[in-house]
Formats: sequence, C-alpha cells, structure tokens
Amino acid sequence: MSTEILKSKIDGAELIIETAEGNETYDAQFLVAALLVFVARGSGQIEPEESAKIIDLIESKFDLEGPDLLALITRAMNEMSDKPGLAALLAELGAALPDRDKEDIALMGLKVVAADGRRKVEEMEQFNRAMAAIGMPPEIVHRAFDRYFEETMPGI
Repeated sequence: MSTEILKSKIDGAELIIETAEGNETYDAQFLVAALLVFVARGSGQIEPEESAKIIDLIESKFDLEGPDLLALITRAMNEMSDKPGLAALLAELGAALPDRDKEDIALMGLKVVAADGRRKVEEMEQFNRAMAAIGMPPEIVHRAFDRYFEETMPGI
C-alpha cells in the first residue's frame, strides 16, 4: 500500500485521500478508532486493559462485532503507522463533526486513559493533543469529564 498522500478532501462525513495506488476513504468509525489507539499509545504501549476498552467502546458506539470490529482497529493501527500525514487530515474530519459526537469521542478517550487503573501523565497529554487536533473546544472536554465522573462516581 502506498504511504504517500497525493491529495485529500472532506466529502460530507468522509475523508478521501488519493495515493499512487488509488483512493482510500476514512469515516467517523475510523477516526474514533485511530484517536483511541493514539490515546492508548500515549504511555508507549497499549496495555491489554486499554485494548479491551477500545474494543468495547467501538463495539458499543458503532454496533460492530467480531471480524468487522477487529478489522477496523487493525486498519487504524496500521494506517496511522504507515501514513504519517494521515493524522493531520483526520483532524480536519474530526473538526467537522457535530459537538455531541466530539463529546462522545472525548468521553471514550477518557475511558481508555483510565482503563488500566493507572493515571499516566503521558496518556493525558496524548488525550489533550488528540482533542486539540480535532479542534475540541474546552467546554466540550469539560462536559465529557462531567459525564465520565457521573458514570464512574455516581452521587458524588
């Protein structure tokens, strides 16, 4: 697969890139998988608990199962490694998402950070970079934190 991106465009809810081998399309599902993998890699490696959380979150959000789910996550991991310029283009796609979708993505990212039961500064920094890259306003991140704490610490 060619790694050089020749052209790109946002078409509705999809990012279409042109490589020497043809066009490739990326959608919100891919964007979410790529962001969650990016956040999980913040500490240098993806812990088993983080992998399990990514699988659970994507399965719930997009109602994907088995081979389709694993194919999406594997594709996100491979494409993000093989195409360094893809991250910036995906950020453009993320910026075009509605605020509610952005808030859901931020909540999912927080759940991945917390999945292994350890707070790592590197992962929170990676989370912040991912949210900034897709143009996530601070108030949306704040709402995602509120939702996270409501889910994990009800009544406090």
